[in-house]
Amino acid sequence: MKSKWLLAGLVFIALLAIAACSSTPNQVSVDGSFSNKQVEIAVNGSLTVILDSNATTGYSWELTDISDNSVLEKTANTYEAPTSGLVGASGKEVWDFKALKQGKTTLSMEYSQPWTGGQKDAQSFNLTIVVK
Repeated sequence: MKSKWLLAGLVFIALLAIAACSSTPNQVSVDGSFSNKQVEIAVNGSLTVILDSNATTGYSWELTDISDNSVLEKTANTYEAPTSGLVGASGKEVWDFKALKQGKTTLSMEYSQPWTGGQKDAQSFNLTIVVK
């Protein structure tokens, strides 16, 4: 009788672990190391992309494409200055997005100097987002 209860308990724990692993996250935060990778997010969830940026050099990140705007929309974009206080130190650009419906889309960004004659495409960031 004890072994049946023990077995039932182990099965229950295994099912809980499987359910926990298979749930799609509601909030996802990524940095530059996620470029050319894929993330999953739940419908109505939020995605935050945090990229190194140095405004003192004139470079900034530009959102160049969301392949399917019906799946993902940009909600905010801010620059966070460096906390070190050092002149010329790098800060962060923070981009927030909302998952609108199930589907798959690709997010593309480019780090460049946006004025005429400025350096273009010094870096790029691409991310595939699967909304479940």
